[in-house]
Amino acid sequence: MKVTLLGAAGGIGQPLALLLKMQLPPGSELALYDISPVTPGVAVDVSHIPTEVKVAGFCGDDLALALQGSDVVVITAGVARKPGMDRSDLFNINAGIIKDLVEKIAQVCPKACTCIITNPVNTTVAIAAEVLKKAGVYDKRKLFGVTALDVLRSETFVAELKGLDVYHTTVPVIGGHSGVTILPLLSQVPYVDWTEEEVATLTKRIQNAGTEVVNAKAGGGSATLSMAQAGARFTCALVKGLLGENTVACAYVEGDGQYSRFFSQPMRFGKEGIAELLPIGRLSEFEEKALQAMLPTLHKDIELGVKFITQA
Repeated sequence: MKVTLLGAAGGIGQPLALLLKMQLPPGSELALYDISPVTPGVAVDVSHIPTEVKVAGFCGDDLALALQGSDVVVITAGVARKPGMDRSDLFNINAGIIKDLVEKIAQVCPKACTCIITNPVNTTVAIAAEVLKKAGVYDKRKLFGVTALDVLRSETFVAELKGLDVYHTTVPVIGGHSGVTILPLLSQVPYVDWTEEEVATLTKRIQNAGTEVVNAKAGGGSATLSMAQAGARFTCALVKGLLGENTVACAYVEGDGQYSRFFSQPMRFGKEGIAELLPIGRLSEFEEKALQAMLPTLHKDIELGVKFITQA
């Protein structure tokens, strides 16, 4: 199993490389790529950690070499948010980066599963889909927007608020990956009762948690360490699914189109990527209203990505 990490020298990429070196199944290969010339050094650094995961580093013009034979490609490349920016402000820079990287994936490893962390995920996943479609290699079972950070945050905040064991707290998160499109299904947390005020306050905190980090870092960056852990957890679940294990996670994917073309929901992984999309379950009245309210924003974000490619 070969996993290639694009953007491996960045704020998310380096800790994600570390976590993947430690957590990927024995016998895996990990290829690290970034335009930065320090990337081979990052690979050497993590290669000294004693696990049965082989690491190689690539930079500059060696993108095709890094991608060769990849089963999974994880993209963190791009610019991060700064105070005052929302994810849509990242669009002009990151859209072009995603387009170029996914074009190369389509050429070199078209059957690989592609996992996009680069924001704005609501839009960058749509861009990737259109690029793959243009190249004639699009398989919606193999394209993922990584929304696992919303799940991690939800688990943490719910456990803290309700005094639960955080290691056994599960919170499905549906919709998208920015602002009001993030919808934690708090009503589905087992054995927890909520007041209306708690639900409204906690939902808003989860939706704005990225801004909480950006502001706390005072211009020094966005969520990198927590995002790296979320990326590692998602990637390892996907890899285990590709290897035949029964694994489930939430991700932003092209599903049945009931709510929007791309939508984050629970799914079961298999040897070809998505084996089965799982139902979102019964929603509370608050959640049903929030779901309907987010859809215009989600549709607009997706359309922006589609137009970026179709009008190029």
